[in-house]
Amino acid sequence: MAVKTRDHTLNFKNKATKGSFPELYESFGEILLVHKQIRLEQEAMFQLIKTILEQVPVGVIVINNTKTAEENEEIAFFNQAASNLLSIPAYKYWHRLKQHLPAFANEIEHIVQGGKRFLELKIQDKLIQLSTEVIPLNLYGKNYTIISFQNIKDEIEQKETEAWNRLIGVISHEILNSITPISSLSDTINSMVSDKENLDMSEMEDLKTALQTIKRRSAGLLDFVKDYRLIAELPTPNLESHTIGEILKHIKVLMQPFARVKNVVLDVEQTSSKITVQLDLKLIEQVLINLITNSIYSVEETANPHISVAYRLEHTKLYIDVSDNGKGIEAADLEKIFVPFYTTRKNGSGIGLTISRNIMKMHRGSIEVISAPKELTTFSLVFNYV
Repeated sequence: MAVKTRDHTLNFKNKATKGSFPELYESFGEILLVHKQIRLEQEAMFQLIKTILEQVPVGVIVINNTKTAEENEEIAFFNQAASNLLSIPAYKYWHRLKQHLPAFANEIEHIVQGGKRFLELKIQDKLIQLSTEVIPLNLYGKNYTIISFQNIKDEIEQKETEAWNRLIGVISHEILNSITPISSLSDTINSMVSDKENLDMSEMEDLKTALQTIKRRSAGLLDFVKDYRLIAELPTPNLESHTIGEILKHIKVLMQPFARVKNVVLDVEQTSSKITVQLDLKLIEQVLINLITNSIYSVEETANPHISVAYRLEHTKLYIDVSDNGKGIEAADLEKIFVPFYTTRKNGSGIGLTISRNIMKMHRGSIEVISAPKELTTFSLVFNYV
């Protein structure tokens, strides 16, 4: 009866001193003690969970669906976060909350069988956006409804701001990476024609090549900015046959002036190669510009800065390698450099390698990297070549 009524005051000390009764009463006492300890442990766990739920920034309301004599449903738990988010007191009955916030209560009742919903409510002239989940629960024969919700409006606004900042960084990065070599090439042209009334055939040919490169790179940049709406939405490659020599020659003409301004030796080899590969020239140029630009910044503090661009064939793969003797990449960073917006360079946007990898994936290829810091770092564009 003591166990049934949860009476822990009963004891059996000195009840009997003869026969088997002392042992029986001792066992009774142990049963009551164990039962008391179980109850204390349950109460301690309840208080722990309650304290945790009071501290979390998520609103939690638990409704006991067993109706009272007045046909009302009691609220078994109502944490402070719920009170703050909804700007209401911790009501004891669900119908009180429903009277105060009918829009919220009606939405909850629509998903009473369980599920998630995004709610937009106007509370005290302030619009809040709640990510809400309802979980029905049967516990010891009683039905409960657990409602959890959190305001995601601030988080959404923060993510939108971050997204805009990153998008601006993406576009700025790509513009600067193309404008810089174009500017250097323009200076070279200017120095060629300054104080000259006539140009010989060789100079005219160099001038023609430089102007064509500027025109093509400018057109490529405009197309890229126009088509590049989001980081993951690169323009679909327009695959055409191009020789490796053609690709390397374009890159040499484009990047050599920029490297020279930075006092970097840029060797672009095998520009006469006739090996042909299907690719989008503008996009692959964009990748090579990214890699060579990164290398130029990497060798800034190197005594004899050197960058080389070449190709090689291995089995069914064609590799275009960009190598430098700059500071390199630590082993711990090799897995991170392709993560969007991760950068180790001051004022770097951290998206160049991400874009480059995505472009190569769209060409059914990949980018590989090996690095021995301050010795040799090589980024390889890998194409399937049959």
